[in-house]
Amino acid sequence: MDNRDFTREDVSFDGDGSTIRGWAYRPRRLDEKRIPLIVLASGYACVKEMHMDKYAAEFARAGMAAVAFDFRNLGASGGEPRQELNPWQQIEDYRHAITYGSGLPFADAQRIGIWGTSYSGGHVLVTAATDRRVKCVVAQTPTISGHWSGQRRVPMDKVPELTKALADDRSRRMKGEPPSMRRIVGEVSEQPVYPQEETREWFLRSSKCAPNWRNEVTLRSVEFARAYEPGIYVPFISPTPLLMIVGRSDSITGVDLELEAFNKALEPKKLVLLEGGHFSCYDEEFETASKAAIDWFTAHLLK
Repeated sequence: MDNRDFTREDVSFDGDGSTIRGWAYRPRRLDEKRIPLIVLASGYACVKEMHMDKYAAEFARAGMAAVAFDFRNLGASGGEPRQELNPWQQIEDYRHAITYGSGLPFADAQRIGIWGTSYSGGHVLVTAATDRRVKCVVAQTPTISGHWSGQRRVPMDKVPELTKALADDRSRRMKGEPPSMRRIVGEVSEQPVYPQEETREWFLRSSKCAPNWRNEVTLRSVEFARAYEPGIYVPFISPTPLLMIVGRSDSITGVDLELEAFNKALEPKKLVLLEGGHFSCYDEEFETASKAAIDWFTAHLLK
């Protein structure tokens, strides 16, 4: 990556006893002593090497600092059990990253923006609604409803089987046995979290640049996700400016759920519609998606 316009350094900070690791970006040229800071993290079971470097670099080129990090239990970060995704812990990790980033010598603690995508897109909705240190938020193809997304991913006739698996996993863990694991993507017969071919193709392609990515999560992560309802918080975000970036053909987090949530948001808000599906924002529509985020942050944090 061409980094003539910015610097990047490895950073770490405490997250409830777990070491959270990430990257801190800043423009090489600082027009102000302190500049806006954007905090960002990746989607479900992803690590920062899976496109977060691209977004953070664009924010830095636009004159903003950025902290991109791995959630606890994933990637370079510490925490146990490995590969467990608890959305409420991940929201706390956003808060910890905001606290850490606010203390950087070049960051303006009064101009904090947060950016999230997919699962973390839901996290930033909750964080923006409940943490007034956040002055601007971008939620890209965000998770809105674990209940309704779960209903679509698991056929009705398979729900009793999943329910039993979750109960059996709890019984084993109570006996001190290791947690059950489930593949993130794979063949339908493997009962992965995401059985769609487009999802498998994206994960396997994107993970080529992320050697510490693992194609599995704890089964309890699935249980957490099915009970997670970040869309409930959308009406509480105002007066913090909200941008939602949504793919017209998003069948993963559900374009209908995203648009319904956006309609419940209060001003100031803006909606940007991409032409593709859930993953087009990382590749063929990256320029459109990143520019929309930069324009929103610029309007509310730089001017």
